[in-house]
Amino acid sequence: MNITIYHNPNCSKSRKTLEILRQNGIEPRIVEYLRAPPDENTIMKLANLLDVGVADIMRKGEAEYPADKIADDEQALARWLSEHPRVMQRPIVVDEDGRQAVIGRPPESVLALLPESGTES
Repeated sequence: MNITIYHNPNCSKSRKTLEILRQNGIEPRIVEYLRAPPDENTIMKLANLLDVGVADIMRKGEAEYPADKIADDEQALARWLSEHPRVMQRPIVVDEDGRQAVIGRPPESVLALLPESGTES
């Protein structure tokens, strides 16, 4: 499997999601999105794979959350999020081969990306 995790090592949910992947024999490509923020096109791709709007991959409890700036312009919102990656939901796990993604909240939601045989430890 070709899995990418948009990871924050300081987040317990992100660490647990990574642990679940590894327990199932998957060593994902790790993107520490605070160090290497995804660009706006990648954010649009993530939202599309998750089948949600860009606002739905934002952490509404963060101080930087732009409640007054949420607009219908998805591209502009993606650009804003790429400049403020701290606001992005974490972790986001992408199955690059299957072209699908999940948000690892709860961490066990990542199991939906794994083949049935991959959930046996």
